[in-house]
Amino acid sequence: MPIAVKSCLDVVFWFNDQALNDREYLQPQKLHRLLYLAQAYYAVAFHGRKLMPATFVTDAFGPVEPTVFHAFAYGRPNMIEPNRIPDPAAHFLDSIWRRFGQYTADQLTKKIVEHAPVALAMATGVGEEITFAEMLKFYGSEAAARKGAPGVENVLRPRVLRAQNGKPVSVTHWKPKMATVKKDD
Repeated sequence: MPIAVKSCLDVVFWFNDQALNDREYLQPQKLHRLLYLAQAYYAVAFHGRKLMPATFVTDAFGPVEPTVFHAFAYGRPNMIEPNRIPDPAAHFLDSIWRRFGQYTADQLTKKIVEHAPVALAMATGVGEEITFAEMLKFYGSEAAARKGAPGVENVLRPRVLRAQNGKPVSVTHWKPKMATVKKDD
């Protein structure tokens, strides 16, 4: 399946720009938590498709993307020109920002470290990979709701388009139900 955004750095620039537009300083730890949540919820919303090419590992506080951590260690790099993010992915990132951007880095960290994929990786140690499969499995299940993770339907905000008569209508991404196969005994 194709990845929605060419680079995780493009998503970082998008979140940084959004924070600047909202007159907010985006702490590095908060940025990493938003990246992690964006990857996880995108996978659930788009049937296992990745938002960006990214790998998340644990640090002492929670999930981080090591390439982003390294590239932004001394602030925003000046030599990288971000690619344009496609409209569907930008709409999705806007949903993530609106749902989770209000929280502090500490609030996001406190919630996320209790989620199974992060908790299991952190129990193994610092630098342990948080697998994409575990992220998809956890955030796509009802268990996530019991652990304080909102369902994808509570994260994605509907797109507003215009009907043929000009009235605004809310549109959501179509997500067909999984087919069930009956076994013959």
